[in-house]
Amino acid sequence: MKRRNLILGSAAVATLGACSDSKFERYSGPAVTGIVVNKGERKMYLLSEDLVLNDYNIRLGFAPEGHKRIEGDGKTPEGLYRIDRRNPNSRFHLSLGISYPNLEDIRTARAIGKSPGGEIFIHGQRHPMRQDKDDWTWGCIAVDNSSIEKIYAMVQNGVLIAINP
Repeated sequence: MKRRNLILGSAAVATLGACSDSKFERYSGPAVTGIVVNKGERKMYLLSEDLVLNDYNIRLGFAPEGHKRIEGDGKTPEGLYRIDRRNPNSRFHLSLGISYPNLEDIRTARAIGKSPGGEIFIHGQRHPMRQDKDDWTWGCIAVDNSSIEKIYAMVQNGVLIAINP
């Protein structure tokens, strides 16, 4: 009986060890000082001063052309923002919040009697086993899950993000 319990216990420990892959990576390289997103080429670059540390393929809002003006328009914002929050429990694996809307975004939307929206993030995939081939978010910047794990480890709150057409 003891031998059986020992074998079962060892198998349980081995199984748990195999499941210990964490979505939280560690990063000890140069500090990320900026992010550049080029919507037209569907690329995001993590920078340390003027050095490109990594680049990633991205997916955007389902109506990617132009700057986000109002809630629900499916556009990804354009302009200068900051990473302002982190969500380790995102429905999209992990996510980093973008400080949209800024004061100008709010003024523009209110001038036409609308809400500018919000909750814009860099995040992972909605379905981790399926590769997203088209733009699909409601205005966010999406990457695959292995990429968001690296990005989440590398990027700290306060980092400037420039989102270009």
